[in-house]
Amino acid sequence: MNFSKKSIALHKKYKGKLEVKSKVPLKTKEDLSTAYTPGVAEVCLLIKKNPKALNTHTLRGNTVAIVTDGSAVLGLGNIGPKAAMPVMEGKAILFKEFGGVDAFPICLDTQDPEKIIETVKLLAPTFGGINLEDISAPNCFYIEERLKKELDIPVFHDDQHGTAIVVLAGLINALRVVKKDIKNIKIVVNGAGSAAMAITKLLIIAGAPEEKIIMLDRKGTLHSGRQDLNTNFYKKSIAEKTNKSKVQGGLDLALIGSDVFIGVSTSNILKSEWVSTMADKPIVFAMANPAPEISYEEAMKTKIAVFGTGRSDYPNQINNVLVFPGIFRGVFDSGAPQITNEMKISAANAIALLVKKSELKRDYIIPSPFDRRVAKAVARAVVNSFKKSKIDVKTKVAKKDKQ
Repeated sequence: MNFSKKSIALHKKYKGKLEVKSKVPLKTKEDLSTAYTPGVAEVCLLIKKNPKALNTHTLRGNTVAIVTDGSAVLGLGNIGPKAAMPVMEGKAILFKEFGGVDAFPICLDTQDPEKIIETVKLLAPTFGGINLEDISAPNCFYIEERLKKELDIPVFHDDQHGTAIVVLAGLINALRVVKKDIKNIKIVVNGAGSAAMAITKLLIIAGAPEEKIIMLDRKGTLHSGRQDLNTNFYKKSIAEKTNKSKVQGGLDLALIGSDVFIGVSTSNILKSEWVSTMADKPIVFAMANPAPEISYEEAMKTKIAVFGTGRSDYPNQINNVLVFPGIFRGVFDSGAPQITNEMKISAANAIALLVKKSELKRDYIIPSPFDRRVAKAVARAVVNSFKKSKIDVKTKVAKKDKQ
């Protein structure tokens, strides 16, 4: 089926994928007086007196802004905010369909980080959460860091953290299939953009040995001896933590003896002969779009034990649609002001556990995006993690008071 032609026809037919619908009836004068004037004035006064009522008496408590500058869109690159709109609309309907979360595209006609930050801060009264989307590195890191510090609502860069969570979920189960421990494995991450950075950081938090992780950019492996990294704080910080053996060169050398390959890079870059140098029963997540780092057909000819891609037409789709609807459902349900690393780990474990031990096999390590249990499980994990953090804080305060 030609999905390209079908997609163009669909978007033209419906003039986009979103619409605004009223939750309340507007059929009588009484309806109008209650939903609008004069009745609505009392709601305004309530919010003025108690700003928290904004989340309980308006759409804000269940609404996310999907913010992009169009600089790194879905494997298409810097196509700008106008061309990014169809993707952001798509994201919005996924939020609604899988998490019951209302979301709206905010495509900004600027790629100046300071202007993006200022605009989002000005829009914050309207939204209960911010989902940063398809913003290129390193701007995405800076923008997220600033907004997390300066806003009192959750800020989540899905390209980073959604991808990292679903990769961890898939890896948890893939390691069960090949009977390896995350604490002992060597991991190669091909790519050094936003997703690669977040994946690496979350895997380290989850127990992967940082000294045995090797990340590569277009110039080769990242290591502490690379002088050109001095101008990129984010790459430099990762290089100082990982690749302690200072492996230098390209992907072919980095892969020798590795247990896991995680690709967030370029199509058809992983050669089958390089796979042969990996450790026994290697795991390969080739997530480049639209074509993975190694094709499914080619991968099946190698010794790869577990293979996953970002595509829906192959087994083991490693897709962040498994993450973001449930993450925001959870923070809205719990009232959490931010999304923590503990929530991310909990979410990954929740996704992984949906695949029962009896079901687990090389071509089924992660649930389908259409599995309706996923968003609910992720939301529960976020809620429980937030509750635990509040208990932990109270316990620490109580211990401090006793001292």
